[in-house]
Amino acid sequence: MKFSLSWLKRHLETEAPLEEILGALNSIGLEVEGVEDRGAALAPFRIARVVEAAQHPNADRLRALTVDDGSGTLLSVVCGAPNARTGMKGVLGLPGAFVPGTGITLKVGEIRGVKSEGMMCSTRELGLGDDHEGIIDLPDDAPVGVPYVTWAGLDDPVVEISITPNRGDALAIRGIARDLAAAGLGTLKPFAPDKVPGVYPSPLRWVVEDAEACPWVLGRAVRGLRNGASPKWLQDRLVAIGQRPINALVDITNFFTYDLGRPLHVFDAKKVTGDTLFLRHGRTGESYLALNGKQIAVTPEDLVIADSAAVESLAGIMGGEQSGSDENTTEVFIECALFDPVRIALSGRRHELRSDARQRFERGIDPALLPDALEAATAMVIELCGGEASEITGAGAEPAWQRQASLRFERIAGLGGADVAPDAAVGILERLGFGVVARDAEKVTVSVPSWRNDVAGSGALAQAPGLPADRARAAAEGCAAVEPECDLLEEVLRITGLNRIPPASLPVSSPVPPPSLTPKQARAALARRTLAARGMLDCVSFGFLDHKVAALFGDTPDALRLENPIAADLDQMRPTAVASLALAAARNIARGYPDLALSELGAAYRGIAPEGQLAVAAGLRTGETPRHWAVPARAVDAMDAKGDALAVLLALGVPMAALSVTADAPEAVPMGFYHPGRSGVVRQGPRTVLATFGELHPKLREALSLTGPAVAFEVFLDAIPEPKRRKKSAPDLPAFQPLRRDFAFLVDAAVPAENLARAARGADRALITEVALFDRYAGDRLPEGKVSLALEVTLQPRERSLTDAEIEAVAAKIVAAVGKATGATLRG
Repeated sequence: MKFSLSWLKRHLETEAPLEEILGALNSIGLEVEGVEDRGAALAPFRIARVVEAAQHPNADRLRALTVDDGSGTLLSVVCGAPNARTGMKGVLGLPGAFVPGTGITLKVGEIRGVKSEGMMCSTRELGLGDDHEGIIDLPDDAPVGVPYVTWAGLDDPVVEISITPNRGDALAIRGIARDLAAAGLGTLKPFAPDKVPGVYPSPLRWVVEDAEACPWVLGRAVRGLRNGASPKWLQDRLVAIGQRPINALVDITNFFTYDLGRPLHVFDAKKVTGDTLFLRHGRTGESYLALNGKQIAVTPEDLVIADSAAVESLAGIMGGEQSGSDENTTEVFIECALFDPVRIALSGRRHELRSDARQRFERGIDPALLPDALEAATAMVIELCGGEASEITGAGAEPAWQRQASLRFERIAGLGGADVAPDAAVGILERLGFGVVARDAEKVTVSVPSWRNDVAGSGALAQAPGLPADRARAAAEGCAAVEPECDLLEEVLRITGLNRIPPASLPVSSPVPPPSLTPKQARAALARRTLAARGMLDCVSFGFLDHKVAALFGDTPDALRLENPIAADLDQMRPTAVASLALAAARNIARGYPDLALSELGAAYRGIAPEGQLAVAAGLRTGETPRHWAVPARAVDAMDAKGDALAVLLALGVPMAALSVTADAPEAVPMGFYHPGRSGVVRQGPRTVLATFGELHPKLREALSLTGPAVAFEVFLDAIPEPKRRKKSAPDLPAFQPLRRDFAFLVDAAVPAENLARAARGADRALITEVALFDRYAGDRLPEGKVSLALEVTLQPRERSLTDAEIEAVAAKIVAAVGKATGATLRG
């Protein structure tokens, strides 16, 4: 929100300097974003008269000027402007002045043998425009010696403040002035516009088809006017805050948008078809050409202003060019309406239209201001453009916005932390426009002014237009969530000065700070690092995708379908993070990058309940393994995915001896997407599924254009049991070296190698610390249906070195245990 100091003083009677005003704005919560003070930068430049303009003796394109700057001493100035002439008045920069348009600092010099003691400046050199054809040519009545910025009205600083979403009243310069007056920086000037009598019936009338979207609308016509450029004072004010002057009628509406926070719109009455303006919903297929030059296709959810033939405006957001005013306009119809903030916000987002009107309507405007604003706008139209006004026509009625709120004085110190006397607190509320209804020693009850839609309360209101929907609903239901006392407390503290509230440290709950990460967060971070260490690229993707793609990976219940997706192909919560990785891999493969290793820590959605959202560490490999000088490249297979999954589980502290692998991955995942013969499930016990892995199903790869091999895995982080907290004990460091013995077993090919390892480990748990499979052989020398599995068994003696007899005894126990459990025999 921008405003100039002179514009502020239109509403605020104050002698406070700019620095004090800026400090007060920050103190009361209207944070200053910046100040543009052109007057300070151009202060050294003054109005001067050219006494004589003679041809430069040594240059054809230069002139030697004798200049009077009002100091009583004539100056010599060399100038190259073609319009420099005797008797003209312009803007003179003296030595020491910084020229903003050129970035130079003036000094006395000599140009082609002629002394130059200053510079006659152009508009561009002063940073006031792009004109550089000649020096500034001022009218004859410009006073010589007077600072140029003072005469031109440029000594008017422009302040920009940030406005919080709840403070719609602060989007009006009058609202800012009211806050400053309440803070003691002056007196708020009264605003009571005289009524403009209507001398003829309004040629247009209103018909409102949705009273909730537009509860009240007023309008009146002005005929016999002449539209043209607005006066300089109005143009200067609009230009100062970054607005572009268009014509008098449009500039007037822009003026009141900022001055009172009251958006208006003027229709060229002669361009309106029929005698009725309708406030109705848009219809399918309707569109209009907006003032920004874009064709807007309205929807049935939009509120529009239409005549008998077509849509003329998107209500409360942007008017249309068809009925806009121009230099030929002689009769206008002024619209002044009240719109529902939520509908304005939704329509603005839907069409990506941003305007000053939308910004104010969606934050809520003063519902009682309509008649006075219309009178003030009518008076300015007649003053600047002439003409005569019609009678006012309207539809609907002023809504019941009246409500009350109470403040207990002890809450100011108890909750607000500031020491403010009751009389001072009541005075602040009164200066802000709150009316005292009742007061005693403990509390005060006030009536809330119409322009403070952000202050909730009890009374007629709960549906006052402009009150945020959630607060209005809570107020209507008597909900405890509405705290009007806190709203009043905030006003007292704000105007007293937020910087005056003494700082207080939060209580320290523990001398030792808690861990920055929860166990669940730490587990996810460790899983991510583990996968990165295995060469996988960490991905971050959306948690939703096209429901047709999602159906390839799992169930797609309607409960997990998005009602308002950000894109048409992102309308279903994904059943697994593998789906997102597979789509990413397909895009890379299509661009010539087939060898991939991708991972993601994300969510998989199986239902709407909290337990239906699974935390998953997922990964996907495609193509070939990375090339290495010692190991030839090969196609990825299910064992690569199994290794990734087991590496994550190991890093998270899951004991490997407690795990088992089963070949039922398709059954373990809804509508399984794994290859039924090349996949598996990692379990801890018979029921707890910790991970799944395997090759992707050929049909799935074909559907997603995943050429070549592709394997994936999922580790279900929430299924991993929390590690038990145990006291740290001394490390187990045996004094004797371990022994390793190899065993090669002949076993049926269908028997999992894990069964052999588990049986060998259980043969003597006191001595055997590790069993690892290091070779698998199937060939012509073995019987049909048989394979050779080689195990390395580690024996760790504790009390003494083992004798050969003891080692042979343990070996015999291993062979016997494996044979009993799996039917395997020791190869000769």
